[in-house]
Amino acid sequence: MANVENHLIELLPRKDRLSLLAVCEPVTLTLSEVLCERGDTTRHVYFPVDGFISLVTQVDDHPGLEVGMVGREGMVGAQLSLGVAVSPLRALVQGPGAAWRVGSAAFRRELARSAALRRNMDLYLSVLMAQLATSAACLRFHLIGPRLARWLLMTQDRAHADRFHVTHEFLAYMLGVRRVGITMAAGGLQRAGLIAYHRGEITVLDRPGLEAAACSCYATEQQVYAKPLR
Repeated sequence: MANVENHLIELLPRKDRLSLLAVCEPVTLTLSEVLCERGDTTRHVYFPVDGFISLVTQVDDHPGLEVGMVGREGMVGAQLSLGVAVSPLRALVQGPGAAWRVGSAAFRRELARSAALRRNMDLYLSVLMAQLATSAACLRFHLIGPRLARWLLMTQDRAHADRFHVTHEFLAYMLGVRRVGITMAAGGLQRAGLIAYHRGEITVLDRPGLEAAACSCYATEQQVYAKPLR
């Protein structure tokens, strides 16, 4: 894990980076593992390295809906930098892999001593807010097919692979639609030669074609991620 880093940690000055890593512990994220529930007190923050996590909101008795995705570019538990201990969203592991985990008290101490870490957290929170806003608008205005293409691109970006495991049931849960809608949308992408889907394994065959099929939200998010944290 030493050769592959989380982007937020990597951007810190060497002294601040080593100080933060000294209080981190390496953990393995397991598929479908719940890292925290909405309303829970945040006990740990997570900096994914090659795993990735869905941020899920829940309303009343309705199934959850994904409103954000966190990979190597971000973290789970950023609200601690605002002094908020309660998690606003459910964090569900979507892609297994390695991550750094830090206890909330230790993370607060690092925030207090590192101006660079505080700055990175402020910038990342602005990116996360933009992602949440984009997800809300995407859900309201865009069709299932383009939304699915966007979701697959986001997943591929964070999986760092052309092939990853995901079921129709999980896609329906993440996108807040019925399974039949996912079946039709995925079938359309497959007939167009953009993806292959078999027994829960999706392979991206034509990345440029998938980008063309995705809604504009994907390109919007890419622009947001490209600038603030550099």
